[in-house]
Amino acid sequence: MSDSVVLAPRVLAVASHVVSGNVGNKVAVFVLQSLGSEVAALNTVQFSNHTGYKQWTGTRATALEITDLYNGLKQSYLDDFDMMLSGYIPGAEGVTAVGNIAKGLKDKFQHSPGKFFWVLDPVMGDNGKLYVAPEVVPAYKALLPYADLILPNQFEAEQLSDVKIVDLDSLTQAIQVLHEKFNIPHIIITSVSFTTPDHPPSHLSVIGSTMTSGRKARTFKITFPSIDCYFCGTGDMFGALITSRIREATGAVPGLRGRASWLSDDDVPATELPLARAAEKVLASMHEVLAKTRDAMPAVMERTWAELKAEDRDHKDKAHYVKSKAAELQLVTNLDSLRSPSIKFSATKA
Repeated sequence: MSDSVVLAPRVLAVASHVVSGNVGNKVAVFVLQSLGSEVAALNTVQFSNHTGYKQWTGTRATALEITDLYNGLKQSYLDDFDMMLSGYIPGAEGVTAVGNIAKGLKDKFQHSPGKFFWVLDPVMGDNGKLYVAPEVVPAYKALLPYADLILPNQFEAEQLSDVKIVDLDSLTQAIQVLHEKFNIPHIIITSVSFTTPDHPPSHLSVIGSTMTSGRKARTFKITFPSIDCYFCGTGDMFGALITSRIREATGAVPGLRGRASWLSDDDVPATELPLARAAEKVLASMHEVLAKTRDAMPAVMERTWAELKAEDRDHKDKAHYVKSKAAELQLVTNLDSLRSPSIKFSATKA
């Protein structure tokens, strides 16, 4: 291969798919491609629209179907992936099937440290409730030692660590447990909200950590204004953005990509970790996209109402569908926000 040719990284994105809207792989593929990756999309769900509409059609892929699709890639030598991003997977058997794919890729590159990196979003629930079967939790726990970066929300972090998170101390404890027990190199806990003196009202935080060689946490925090609006697909956008940005940030450190799991030296402070640098850019992009989506909602609603038949406009239950459509993430019109956000957030030591 010519030294002048730089090939785009290849990412296997495993998540749900909707025909219309922006959640799951519809978000992940667009974001990853927009930031310069070649993407193979393995869809675990094929729905007409996301479930927030409260009505949809479609099917969920079985574990056998997931495995069969991946085997089809392998037989045509299309399994040369640099990274894998996994999101929503229906059922414990499906989780295990996706885990087997990741394990196979890990084994394939076991003699090439840093060649393959797995970003695992253990989608299980939120706000104190599971929206998957209970057996999915132990299925995910069995996969944690193979992941390079995990992206649980606060509730999911509780399920995986068995630590009840009520404040920053217990959150730090949960992260430490995940590092020590499962040997997970990188962790980001998303959408953390605490009532503490240093946490401004109407703000959210993400807490991240890259472990040391002795599996000790190095935690950082990024606090940002919340947007008072409900969106679907934000976790999928975060996962795709962090997948691109962690590769970019580690590539800026000489030799780091040649290390297993891209682990920084022990003397690198938490706020200077590539994971922190990546998360700063991710949150800046997300804040801009969400703010612009919110600002576009009245125009989307107006257009949708205008297209409805006169008799439908009088039905109050139609308002939910119109609002759901208006809240779909505005990605195509906001490429600049994905690639080069104009605002900046800074990590602090947690």
